[in-house]
Amino acid sequence: MINSAKTIEIDPAFVEKTIFELASYGAVGETGVSRTVYSPEWVGATDYYSRSCAEAGLDVHRDAVGNVWGRLRGATDEKAVVSGSHIDSQTPGGRYDGALGAVAALIAVRALKQQFGTPRRSLEAVAFCEEESSRFPNANYWGSRAVTGRIAPGDPERVIGFSGETIAEAMRSVGLDPECIPEARRSDIDSFVELHIEQGPILEQAGLPVAVVDAITGIRHYSAELAGVQNHAGAFPMDIRHDPLAGFAEIASGLINTAHRLGRPAVTTVGRVLVEPNFPGIIPAKVGFTIDARHPDAAARNRLYEMHEGLMREVAGRRGLSVDWRVMIDHQPSPSDPEIVATLQRVAAEQGVPFLTMASGAGHDCQQMAAIARTAMIFVRSKDGRSHTPEEFSSLEDIVAGIRVLAAGLHALAY
Repeated sequence: MINSAKTIEIDPAFVEKTIFELASYGAVGETGVSRTVYSPEWVGATDYYSRSCAEAGLDVHRDAVGNVWGRLRGATDEKAVVSGSHIDSQTPGGRYDGALGAVAALIAVRALKQQFGTPRRSLEAVAFCEEESSRFPNANYWGSRAVTGRIAPGDPERVIGFSGETIAEAMRSVGLDPECIPEARRSDIDSFVELHIEQGPILEQAGLPVAVVDAITGIRHYSAELAGVQNHAGAFPMDIRHDPLAGFAEIASGLINTAHRLGRPAVTTVGRVLVEPNFPGIIPAKVGFTIDARHPDAAARNRLYEMHEGLMREVAGRRGLSVDWRVMIDHQPSPSDPEIVATLQRVAAEQGVPFLTMASGAGHDCQQMAAIARTAMIFVRSKDGRSHTPEEFSSLEDIVAGIRVLAAGLHALAY
């Protein structure tokens, strides 16, 4: 174990240099990054990460989907301890979402090698190839799904990009064979710890640099449609209308207010609305819309969904509308491993890093990795809670604090 007086040394200048060098691959403007999976920018970034792992003295390999792994071989054959995150970005996103976790893993393993030598368990840093779905909307954690064996044989041809290409075609364009995807599956990982920017305002409001994440939220996406009767906006009386937009307005307000009344960490968002025919003088015929509902507690999550669906049925029935919905995404909540959470809490205190414990409101690769390993996460404070934008920012001081907690946690798990 690390003595509580022993501070793990992380070089802030090296951290900043690595973040900015990685961000140069796909740089947009002064602070943005646009780096989609299997693009030339992605290839450059993976080459950079591979070189950086090699320079740190790690054994480097790329798996069948293009995830980059850097391994510090342990003294035993016990299952490995792994950290990392994704290397692709939004279009454009910022320098920190995903990339910081990949960089932090590399720097933490590098520091442990320099300061403590050979671990008992092998330590690995990974840059997952894809998480954002910013090129392929249904890629759905392509990199970590491959590692957990969750990519089905026909998926490479079924995953279609915004430009019409398949992910199989994109893989072949960078020298990867979709037929080899099963080779990426791992069964030798004991623990996976992912560092990530918070992407929200909770740490900033609390005045703290770091959080230990005890659960990742469950997520359900609905695609819904209300159908009524299209008619003249002036000649048709209000009391006998079947107006789907009026029903939608009530439903949207009700959905959002339901989550608001339940309180944190329940959240619901209506993010996309399509009105048909969408003209000023016409009572619409149809309204299509999306719902994004999230909660990290399994029972509370189910209750939230039941309330949402009950509201849609009630409003549609009362207004003489038909309502239909499809569940597009349904991710179960992913509780963190209690022992790893306790370890991260302990080492944060030992390293003198103030922290809180919270749930993640966003989905992460960690949810996928929970199928094969014990998992937990570390959050780093996001300025103004911003993310998925070139304006996202985390201070170097907070980042170094997060990497120190990560390195101390990895030490406790692997040495």
